[in-house]
Amino acid sequence: MSSSSSTVSTLFASHIFNPCRRFPLSGTNFHHRSKCGLPRRNFSMGIVAAGVSVLGSPLGADPVQGMERLPFRPEGYNFWTWRGHKIHYVEQGKGIPLVLIHGFGASAFHWRYNIPELAKTYKVYALDLLGFGWSDKAIIEYDAMIWKDQVSDFLKEIVKEPAILIGNSLGGFTALVTAAELPDRVCGVALLNSAGQFGNPSGETSLNAEDTALQKFLLKPLKEVFQRIVLGFLFWQAKQPARIESVLKSVYINTSNVDDYLVESITRPAADPNAGEVYYRLMTTFMTNQTKYTLDSILSELSCPLLLLWGNLDPWVGPAKANRIKEFYPNSSLVSVQAGHCPHDEVPEIVNKALVDWLSSLKLKASMQTL
Repeated sequence: MSSSSSTVSTLFASHIFNPCRRFPLSGTNFHHRSKCGLPRRNFSMGIVAAGVSVLGSPLGADPVQGMERLPFRPEGYNFWTWRGHKIHYVEQGKGIPLVLIHGFGASAFHWRYNIPELAKTYKVYALDLLGFGWSDKAIIEYDAMIWKDQVSDFLKEIVKEPAILIGNSLGGFTALVTAAELPDRVCGVALLNSAGQFGNPSGETSLNAEDTALQKFLLKPLKEVFQRIVLGFLFWQAKQPARIESVLKSVYINTSNVDDYLVESITRPAADPNAGEVYYRLMTTFMTNQTKYTLDSILSELSCPLLLLWGNLDPWVGPAKANRIKEFYPNSSLVSVQAGHCPHDEVPEIVNKALVDWLSSLKLKASMQTL
């Protein structure tokens, strides 16, 4: 796999893999019409040109000085049973609900500086996707449909009213797919350096019957053995604290927040008994299913306001993607910040303000009818 294809990588694994290039989502039935009734406004903050804002802070400054941080609890916070699996989530505050969705390899604790601040005005939920964080490491076949279904049921069973979805990396892609399917329950989406790719117009070449048989009976078994050996080693290497810290520092421009709290929030789930098998299934699924669904397909079904809150120094998912999303989906606002792949944790004070300002511009009604 070429280095140019690694648009999104795990926070606890080697970034040579590309688990989020495209996701298998065939069979999904999307709806076009939203009943949230929100005005579609352009978001503006600071210096604005054509709906695009650029915010920044000195890279050497401490971004969290004086900020409240979610206490780290090794036992977790709240748990919800979904399809027989234990799902971890954090819940704080009162008001219009926000649902925060973490990226690949992270957890609800990655929103440690955002939850307390946003909870001053909104009801904030942050959940761990199945297979990650404090949620069960279920031995299933993983694809993005699983997480879309999980977030959809979370909205129906726990949140129980229209909400705003906010996602980073893989969580951003999950938020988009959920919003496209449930326009009645999602009134806005904020993407922070989201995963996903636009479609390839060149298409794919097909294999003849002989080639298909060769792959099925000879190449595929050998490939699986090789993958298990290689990925087993990489998982062992990737869950080492020093390696996690190194990967995080490669995508945090200001590395002052790459601390023991953050590293612990990633290493602890990686020690779960099934974590290695889940890692293998996640990586092989993403590496072998790269043609089923694309960003342009999702965006064509989206109907709610969209905020692109982008770390423009991200070495994995650069600002070109945000610009392309904005061009494709006019009902979007772009705010660029001087940060890497995880701006919500690197410059949380800037991200929190941008989110609150955008949410205020939507003129959401606190009395939105509970579904």
